[in-house]
Amino acid sequence: MKKIFALLLAMCMVLSLAACAAKTDAPATAATEKPTETEASTATEAPTEAKDVTLTVWGPSEDQANENSFLQVACAKFNEAHPEWNITFNFGVCSEGDAGNNVTQDPSAAADVYMFANDQLGRLIQANAIAKLGGDVLAEVKASNSEAIVKSVSDADGNVYGIPFTGNTWFMYYNKSVFTEEDIKSLDAMMEKAVVAFPVTNTWYLPSFYFAVGGTMFGDGTDGSAGITFGGEQGAKATTYVANALASGKLIDDANGAGMDGLRNGTVGALFSGTWDAKNVAEALGENYGAAQLPCITIDGEQLQLKSFSGTKALGVNPNCKEMKVAYALAAWLASPEMQQLHYDLRDGSVVPCNAALLATDAFSSNPAALAQDATIANTSVLQPSIPEMGAYWSNAESMGKGLANNEITAENALEKTDLWNAAINNTGL
Repeated sequence: MKKIFALLLAMCMVLSLAACAAKTDAPATAATEKPTETEASTATEAPTEAKDVTLTVWGPSEDQANENSFLQVACAKFNEAHPEWNITFNFGVCSEGDAGNNVTQDPSAAADVYMFANDQLGRLIQANAIAKLGGDVLAEVKASNSEAIVKSVSDADGNVYGIPFTGNTWFMYYNKSVFTEEDIKSLDAMMEKAVVAFPVTNTWYLPSFYFAVGGTMFGDGTDGSAGITFGGEQGAKATTYVANALASGKLIDDANGAGMDGLRNGTVGALFSGTWDAKNVAEALGENYGAAQLPCITIDGEQLQLKSFSGTKALGVNPNCKEMKVAYALAAWLASPEMQQLHYDLRDGSVVPCNAALLATDAFSSNPAALAQDATIANTSVLQPSIPEMGAYWSNAESMGKGLANNEITAENALEKTDLWNAAINNTGL
């Protein structure tokens, strides 16, 4: 009896091993076979639990003033669109222009996703406080923006770091009852008809005259060793032009709201600003509201093109973030066409989209400020350098503008003052 039992047991073991071997050797296609109705029902009834995630997001105060502000609304929509994540958002106030200071103080403690102006990019890269883009996010940035917009958030090697959501430059607003479309091509022609306000003492605007005479900043904007070439005889011609225009009274320094006040009361025919002033200008001028790219100036009988700084405001991702996948997805969402439209709507038209397809829609193709910004970036601007050497420019340029506005710098001392200024803005200490 024991022998029979032992024989049966041995046969069972052999059959069991054979069954295991058959299961192991099953072709891979077996995994794709249709599950039974019971199996399918069980899979449907067991949803994946949402992952809890906490993200810190920094942006300007205007975008998070209350629950109906851009960041609160856009982030809530993002949460709804991604049931796989249960996200808690912590918002902090940091303007785009302050990102270079605030994020780099301690990148490990800074926001996971933040807004920044492209001129801050050099400092952010240097501090390892911003992550490079890749994959689908990078492909979308390149596909939906102009080359100039993409370049604004790229380094000298072509690596892209930010997801742009608006252009950032200044252009010209003017009274259409005073100037014709031919007039606005020439600042000299305009000054023959009316007073023009220009922010001479604002260091973001002053370089336009020096770009017009051929001056450069760090070569193509990325070569720190090339320096700034605003001096010499050519630079002095730009200084002389501004000094003479101010002395004539036809050009005034747009400080403390002088330009906007002048538009309202009719004593000023044009001023230079950006999309943030579009609503105020439209209210001041009504049906005479006009906006355009920058005009030319005449020096030695030659028409020379004024050029503004241009760039973008963008979303950046902190490489120290613990949830990089979620952070990249959020940054891409906040800069998506739908959210650019929302941003524009919630900020009363002051944050104009940079997405090429969105700008081509009827809503923006008939918007004077949107058209002027787009044309300026494309035709009459210089990409604002973001390299660290730019620091010496900002800290030394204000005195030049004040000297011109106060008539301390004149045609007589233009060469001397211009060369002193050019030496100061090249004293980077780097």
